[in-house]
Amino acid sequence: MPQPPPRLTLVLGGARSGKSLHAEALIETCPAPWLYLATAQAWDDEMRDRIALHRERRPAGWITRDVPMDLPEAVAAATGPVLVDCLTLWLTNLILSEADVEAATEALLAACAGAPGPVVLVGNEVGLGIVPDNALARRFRDVAGRLHQRLARRADHVVFMVAGLPMIVKPQPGATS
Repeated sequence: MPQPPPRLTLVLGGARSGKSLHAEALIETCPAPWLYLATAQAWDDEMRDRIALHRERRPAGWITRDVPMDLPEAVAAATGPVLVDCLTLWLTNLILSEADVEAATEALLAACAGAPGPVVLVGNEVGLGIVPDNALARRFRDVAGRLHQRLARRADHVVFMVAGLPMIVKPQPGATS
């Protein structure tokens, strides 16, 4: 039987890299029910279809809460295993609503530290491409990079997904605990 994930896991990768499926598999090693904190907002039909496909593929045992803005509060209220998908959509929501991103980040870090069960966080790695040509996109890239760095420092386990394959970033291969 697979071991449950450690207290805090960060799963990063590019678009369609297998992040969500990997994160779901990690959480499903814990006894159900599993809490899925979804940060996406369905602004158009294409996004509504993406959200529906995500929900349909998950087996029974998942409880989904839509938390486009109130992610720290939802993590803090969790009573068992929780998956957050995804951090970068949450940041988009915060930035576009002109919310205090730093305060929200601090609240999320505190909520993750106090969570009673495993927390698996999913985020899109957006810093591997060219420098964006506009200020908003550069701000987003920078804020996402800083959030991922802060979470990775606190995480027990960090995975970078490439073409559906998990690359373990932390702990380092061969490291002893």
